[in-house]
Amino acid sequence: MTDLELAIQNLNGFSLCLCKNENYIFSNGTGISPMMNFIAEGRDLTGWSAADIIVGKAVAMLFIKSGIISVYGKVMSVNAKEILDKHDILCKYEILTDKIINRKGTDICPMEKAVKYIDDIEEGYQTLKYKLHG
Repeated sequence: MTDLELAIQNLNGFSLCLCKNENYIFSNGTGISPMMNFIAEGRDLTGWSAADIIVGKAVAMLFIKSGIISVYGKVMSVNAKEILDKHDILCKYEILTDKIINRKGTDICPMEKAVKYIDDIEEGYQTLKYKLHG
């Protein structure tokens, strides 16, 4: 089995599962917070695969910044797929959607709005960092 297949298989009960060479990192954090925390900790995720419940453009940019090489999203936005494809990152999904909705179900996710017109990964990361911490 590939790392991505193993990550998908072990996602149940978690919001995020990362896998590399049968080593796992799990998270129940919400939104982009798990990946933002991993980046802030300086964790080396180069070559890892990620399975996530919801993959929008914001978290896709964080996966790219972290060196993730393949991504699965139970739900993935078109914008996320486009940026992953642009960076030659294998991506799979169960549901492909036009947009990721906020937790209240009333509007587009604020993190998605923040990076909607940004394609530079570092600029996207800095924008998300600012959006979270001011």
